[in-house]
Amino acid sequence: MSLRSLDRRQFFGAASALLPAAASVRGQSASRRPNIVFLMTDNHRWDLLGCAGNEIIQTPNIDRLAERGTRFANSFCTTSICAATRASILTGEFRREHGYTFTMPAMSVQRMDRSYPTLLKQSGYRTGFVGKLGVEVDPRAPERMFDFYRPRIASSTRNPYYREADDGTVKHVTTINGDDAVEFIRTSSQDQPFCLSVSFSAPHPEDDHIDQYIFDKELRALYERDVIPPPPIQEHEHFHRLPGFIQVSMSRQRWFRRFDTPEKYQRMMKGMYRLITGVDRQVGRVVAELERRGFDDNTVVVFTGDNGIMIGEHGLTGIWLMYEGSIRKPLIIADPRLSESHHGVTAEQMTLSFDCPATMLDLAGVPIPEQMRGRSLVPLMRGEAPDWREDFFYEHLYERETIPKSEGVRTERFKYVRYFERNPVYEQLFDLAADPNEITNLAGDPKHGATLLALRARCDELRDSVGGPYVRGM
Repeated sequence: MSLRSLDRRQFFGAASALLPAAASVRGQSASRRPNIVFLMTDNHRWDLLGCAGNEIIQTPNIDRLAERGTRFANSFCTTSICAATRASILTGEFRREHGYTFTMPAMSVQRMDRSYPTLLKQSGYRTGFVGKLGVEVDPRAPERMFDFYRPRIASSTRNPYYREADDGTVKHVTTINGDDAVEFIRTSSQDQPFCLSVSFSAPHPEDDHIDQYIFDKELRALYERDVIPPPPIQEHEHFHRLPGFIQVSMSRQRWFRRFDTPEKYQRMMKGMYRLITGVDRQVGRVVAELERRGFDDNTVVVFTGDNGIMIGEHGLTGIWLMYEGSIRKPLIIADPRLSESHHGVTAEQMTLSFDCPATMLDLAGVPIPEQMRGRSLVPLMRGEAPDWREDFFYEHLYERETIPKSEGVRTERFKYVRYFERNPVYEQLFDLAADPNEITNLAGDPKHGATLLALRARCDELRDSVGGPYVRGM
């Protein structure tokens, strides 16, 4: 037996029984408001799942959610940094609208009163939160948002992955998140619908740790014999064609920590894969507990990430920039009440981070507030074909010298990016159909002048609809 087969049996022996086999809405579930479990990872690329075509990574429990639901293959964030995008997920607003990112004042009670957990709680849901909130909020806000609140974050040696759990033992924080999620489910009742949000820190690195990706030691043997494919556009192929301000940006600085040699690349990527597999194990625990308590036939499970991450493409890593690796993330929604014909579906429409709160409110029968920019994905899950967005606005406004601010628009074919604080403004234009790896900047090509002008104007239009040009301190 191969090591790969042994690993699967050792860690996922019971995986095949974790999700229900029901083919349609059952019993009373059609008339009851559904429970909702919202699972989110941190810095998780869209292509690091088995169901997304990755043949190495082991994510059987998440893959099974895709088999029982809809995988949205083109899911994006509108700001690739955890603080801002998590605020967008809570509120349904763009970064320019909610005004929050790192170093900004805590989000107010009034704004959190318009967040999806507060609205669900006010409508009668029992609400719980486990893991990384990632947003500073007024100290009075969590009590108004959640009935059950277990915030635990791993992001640095000050907030490490390995820590003391409530029972006094030392555990990986991903496992502690799973423990807390299971406790919430065990203490929930059939008489009250619930919404549990589980926000894993994984696979975010401990940024100041030499090993970066601090995985559960139980998974050490996993992937040892695998060879992780290199990034599609490696450092020596493209880096020197990038503008100088990107060459010296934090995206390059952190590349040296993680990916500047082939040996380091393998070690770091295997650590990242193990962190994701560790999340998958906890997803299995959560779904198994839903089954054990009899909630499985009426619980919608949403799995997503806050943003992606670049893994060495162009000689860069991290988030922030508008490259595909940074802005694309996974999204899967499994609703057991839908018929079997709506299982195992891959939807190609563009979805955005703040479609998740809109979808959860719609599932719960709660009106979607006007300020929420997202759209419910329920019609797409049902196989309907509503008019859908053909582009979206991206912005990155974090005040840090080594992270250039940018904004842009992505359509189904083209991507326009501008670094608006450069003098002169630096623009990029990529034809994603002909150049999916974003190698050739067409912004200076006269053949694409009309496209550049059209997307520049569209970027202005979308920007102005959500707050207008950036003003320092916004």
